Amino acid sequence: MIAGTVALPEAVLAQEVNVYSHRQPELVQPLFDAFTAKTGIDVNVAFVDKGMVERLVAEGARSPADLVMTVDIARLAQIVDAGVTQPITDPVVLEAVPAELRAPDGQWIGLTSRARIVYASKERVAQGDVTTYEDLADPKWKGRICTRPFTDDYNVALTAAYLAHHDEDATKAWLEGIKANLARKPDGNDRSQVKSIWAGECDISLGNTYYMGQMLADPEQIEWANSVNLTFPVFEGDGTHVNVSGVAMTQAAPNKEEAIQLIEFLVSAEAQEIYAETNNEFPATPGVKRSELVASWGEFTANSLELTDIAALRPAALKLIEEVDLDG
Repeated sequence: MIAGTVALPEAVLAQEVNVYSHRQPELVQPLFDAFTAKTGIDVNVAFVDKGMVERLVAEGARSPADLVMTVDIARLAQIVDAGVTQPITDPVVLEAVPAELRAPDGQWIGLTSRARIVYASKERVAQGDVTTYEDLADPKWKGRICTRPFTDDYNVALTAAYLAHHDEDATKAWLEGIKANLARKPDGNDRSQVKSIWAGECDISLGNTYYMGQMLADPEQIEWANSVNLTFPVFEGDGTHVNVSGVAMTQAAPNKEEAIQLIEFLVSAEAQEIYAETNNEFPATPGVKRSELVASWGEFTANSLELTDIAALRPAALKLIEEVDLDG
């Protein structure tokens, strides 16, 4: 030991949390920076675009990951179903997040929510022309819809929600109707669909609400964003489809105590406000205000489905999408 120094306990020296994340760096780094500034605990992030489940299974008990952060209930369910998570039972977390935005057994916790809505051309689609998801299969939209692939998680979740409201035959007919109405083969991401509307290639598209905020913040994409209106369609007899971003704790979790502290921070009012302002998402914690931009989009009623029920129907929904060959 160097003279004049004090030996710190190993636990203090090792204060860190290791996160595997599907979320883009710019969306979560402000949160981790604020957490470290508040607690002194470092957050090490590995951004894993593909193969998250396979990586966690292969690492098993040796995994360095404490937490997994991801988007979409389907991805959360896949991680849980792989048997690589443990329940989060911290009372601070459970009190902060409403029951409908977390797993009943605590295997995942919702951090934010977002609605899957319709972007509609301001020039070619009148306000009120899109009211329900069922309406997307109406022949009046023939040649007017563009979308990212329907095998993408966001659209699989929407289809699973549709299946929860209807039977398989009706859901298959709906998918066939959407396919018949496509302006082009599904491709790209949600923002590229808005670009296509701006370019006159189609008139409406599906998209997550927060992408509007991202486009408005990008000088190259502002014009795209300003060419469309956001509309909040509903399922007949219910509300608008809502999904979540969330966090799960790994079975290995070598830094469990620090990981719990990070989750507590992520559901706190301070972090939820950062989410609201930075990511343009809906806070999961009640009482936290939406950003001014998000609030300007108006109010809507979320559908009544349990997210776990949507996740359970994901395999059946994906099978129907592939049977219809919607992306072909």
